[in-house]
Amino acid sequence: MIKTRKKFTLNCSAKLAGNVNGSGLCQEECKKIVREAEVLGIPSGAEAAIMSALLNSTQSILHDAYNYYLWTLSLADHRTRGWPLVDSPLPTMLYTVLYLAIVWAGPRLMKDREPFRLTWALIPYNLAMAALNFYIASELLSASTKLKYSYVCQPIARLSHPEELRIANAVWWYYVSKLIEFCDTFFFILRKKENQLTFLHVYHHSTMFSLWWIGIKWVPSGSTFLPAMANSFIHVLMYTYYGLSALGPHIARYLWWKKYLTILQLIQFTTAMIMGINGIKSGCDFPLWMQYVLVIYMISFIVLFGNFYAKAYIEKGKKALYGEDAVLHNGFSSFSNSVMSYSQTDSRKHQ
Repeated sequence: MIKTRKKFTLNCSAKLAGNVNGSGLCQEECKKIVREAEVLGIPSGAEAAIMSALLNSTQSILHDAYNYYLWTLSLADHRTRGWPLVDSPLPTMLYTVLYLAIVWAGPRLMKDREPFRLTWALIPYNLAMAALNFYIASELLSASTKLKYSYVCQPIARLSHPEELRIANAVWWYYVSKLIEFCDTFFFILRKKENQLTFLHVYHHSTMFSLWWIGIKWVPSGSTFLPAMANSFIHVLMYTYYGLSALGPHIARYLWWKKYLTILQLIQFTTAMIMGINGIKSGCDFPLWMQYVLVIYMISFIVLFGNFYAKAYIEKGKKALYGEDAVLHNGFSSFSNSVMSYSQTDSRKHQ
């Protein structure tokens, strides 16, 4: 009955707009049906046309987006097809959303609880992560050297050469390591180190895992090897530092080199940005949009880590030399939890 009434309503609305009777109904009857339709919430002819156009447009956009996604899948590297977590973006998206949900809910759940002492877990975890990153870095260095890879621009060669597959395998482990690194954040939450859950920390962990899914899916070799190798070497030093500092203050006081980890990271980000710019300008045979993303991503890290370094070390040095009042007078703010970042705050997580 409603469907029939709706059909007559649409027809009558169109006919009334042209002052013509329709479907054998007189004009007064059409007006009556339209009034009843308004009471029932049935759209008029014009409204129905707009709704239909919006629906069709939305369906067309979704259809085009899905076809584009299928097209991109056809460009994916065949060598990593079927590897765990690689074929679909859903697992990576799900883990990232779950990570962000834990970041939001975890501190609230721990609010009225005592912090956990996790020394028994932190030492083996950090040393295991150092070992994993050493494996990744050494595999990439060895295979890329044998293949005579260029450190300036290395096009993708989708070959099944054993050394090429070693690089792809190492890049996959690098991607997986970014998932495992979510535990850094979970340890903060369980130990109630909420001040260390900074924007930089969460931004770094959540985006690295997502972006490296793109890497292992489409470009598991070529110039991809260099940032993964450099970052893994730095993580060997970083996780070794964390593992040693977890042994206690009697060891931590000898670990004088923590600030140099941040300097190494800044050098790494700057070098990667320069390489991305060079690749864009020289026309390196590597996906152009990925090089633009690399440059933008590295700029964000340079800004965030640079801001941290200025606050954590330059300001700290000025305070030690001139006193806090003099530092504030010169325009520096006092230490703020909002700028404590991944490198320096993580280095204190085991104390």
